[in-house]
Amino acid sequence: LDQFDFGFQPSISERQIRELASLRFVANGENVLLLGPPGVGKTHLAIALGVAAIQQGTSVYFTTMVDLLEVIRRDAKEDRLAHRLDTLSRPKLLIVDEMGYFPLDRLAAQFLFHLVSRRYQKGAIILTSNKSYGDWGDIFADQILATAILDRLLHFSTTINIRGQSYRLREKRKAGVFTELSESAKEG
Repeated sequence: LDQFDFGFQPSISERQIRELASLRFVANGENVLLLGPPGVGKTHLAIALGVAAIQQGTSVYFTTMVDLLEVIRRDAKEDRLAHRLDTLSRPKLLIVDEMGYFPLDRLAAQFLFHLVSRRYQKGAIILTSNKSYGDWGDIFADQILATAILDRLLHFSTTINIRGQSYRLREKRKAGVFTELSESAKEG
């Protein structure tokens, strides 16, 4: 957390992030949702909070949504989804990174619903996404399921909507490369 450049992302309240680092949200079984475009620091903050939790002796499980999708598909073939649900329900803090880059099939959406429902008010979740809540119906291909998941995730939660430029592209911007790429894309 000490390496995070709050000056580069003024839409993020350093005070709010430091409060989250106290891990009261974990003790209370609450959720943290970090939203914003690629490169703005969502994963950095999620990992920093996860490391802080581990340092305080809290059990943490980290996965990307892509990795979770692969595991769900494999476990479904091996009839092990119930076991996976148990495994992901145990840690005090579950971190799911990169929700929304790919749509979820029905099996994955239903699994995520069961996981969020099982952890509701019992185990904290940090979730990062490049999509606003209004776009979650597209992720789940089912507006009703998306609404039910959001209802449980948001009931006891903190949402941090990060607006800003990509950390990864800032050096390219300084060198003028990114501007050239943007202009050539407009011309092409």
